[in-house]
Amino acid sequence: MITNINTIYSMFKYIVKKYPNKKAIIENNRTLTFSELSTLTDIIASSFPKKIKSVGIIMSHRAEMIASIFAVLKCGAQYVPAEPSFPIGRIRYMMDEAKVDFIITDKEYADKLNGFELHITDCEICGIETPLSEIEEIQNPESPAYVLYTSGTTGRPKGVCVRNNNVMSYIRAFSDEFHPSINDIMLQYSVCSFDIFVEEVFASLLNGAAIAIPYDDDKEDIKSLMKFIERHKVTIISGFPYLLAEINHLKEIPSSLRLLISGGDVLRGVYVNNLLDKIEVYNTYGPSETTVCASYYRCNDGEILKDGTYPIGHAVKGTYISILDQDGNEVEKGKTGEICIYGDGVSCGYIGNHDKENKAFEKLPNGEMMYRSGDLGYFLPNGDIAFLHRKDTQIMIYGKRVEVMEVETKLYQCRGIAQAVVRSFIDETGLSYMIAYFVPSDKNIKVSEIRKELSENLMSFMIPEFIVKMPQIPLNANGKPDLSKLPVVMKEGM
Repeated sequence: MITNINTIYSMFKYIVKKYPNKKAIIENNRTLTFSELSTLTDIIASSFPKKIKSVGIIMSHRAEMIASIFAVLKCGAQYVPAEPSFPIGRIRYMMDEAKVDFIITDKEYADKLNGFELHITDCEICGIETPLSEIEEIQNPESPAYVLYTSGTTGRPKGVCVRNNNVMSYIRAFSDEFHPSINDIMLQYSVCSFDIFVEEVFASLLNGAAIAIPYDDDKEDIKSLMKFIERHKVTIISGFPYLLAEINHLKEIPSSLRLLISGGDVLRGVYVNNLLDKIEVYNTYGPSETTVCASYYRCNDGEILKDGTYPIGHAVKGTYISILDQDGNEVEKGKTGEICIYGDGVSCGYIGNHDKENKAFEKLPNGEMMYRSGDLGYFLPNGDIAFLHRKDTQIMIYGKRVEVMEVETKLYQCRGIAQAVVRSFIDETGLSYMIAYFVPSDKNIKVSEIRKELSENLMSFMIPEFIVKMPQIPLNANGKPDLSKLPVVMKEGM
């Protein structure tokens, strides 16, 4: 790929010019070429007011959503994505903090977004004759491209701001490792607010590959999804390890598939043991703060660690990784330390008032930025990296990061709760889950009421699996909750 283009939209224009008639977007009932996707992008962009800076994207997954994202980037603005199914309280917090100028959405979601300036985009490329007005393209590699929200230690979600040049660096790294071509088709399966979506959309389209977007019916179960993949000849899937585990149980996989990429959580050997002789499988690692992935590991010729997981491998192109002790010194190979990431993928940090969390970003004397991941790991003798676990209260639930303290804060704010504690535990297969403990201020409070109130501000995977009513929260000598005296609900593994 071209290495001197450092904005997403400029690279998109280059690909459109090079492959105008090649398929870009594949849906069940229509296909858009790169030229048609570009036209749709121009139509949407020309309807925007001048001098926009931040735009919310809350849409169903389809061509119009992808075109809307490129339209925002064409105008030099950042997009702030959220799924229409997200709790309205969370959506409002995100859009307010990101100071969006307006939200692009579909008609069916307009009522949910009362109070925001909305831009309804329900057009389709076929038969549209909207006159295009000339708009100035604003392309700056340092300008923000998007803001992704993750769980926050302060009890509030925090938005990671990623620049155009961060994304372009990752596109080059992806191309260098996986060699996507115009013959590839990437499955667009992830929610828009997660890193995998960035990989699915930009790492494919900006390398001349197409994306195939399934409908909800296609994602109903693994068999339906495989039928969609076979029908549209999908070649690459990037997803959580649990998706790969489902594929692992199938007797046959679609003949078109050539590559499976696992990310977002630890990849266990048993998740892919039946796939390694059929298809190329990668394990990846990387916080949102460092733009999608910071390291890759090819599982087919790799080895499983003693804990049953795969290593996270080597740093991607344009990035390097150190393992540091608490004093900032590099540890010896085999010794545990914090995974610290440097290079072109390190983002510009969190928007809003998150000074404490932004301390994880450190400018070095040579001017380079380092991100302290908060993850513990160690170097293997061959130079690959093994991931261990978080050093703080952040955990992974179904491949998504959750700050336990954010969940606890929201529980404390529920009606009828006098005291609240949330703690994470590990099930028998090594996966995290949460238990919420509460002391009621209303003796008639129901667990169903608590879950309903939590669902208004937390994603479903952030709601503790078990909620335990307590007469009081036991404390230790330091006045902190005594974990040893809290009852533990044991959980079977998946």
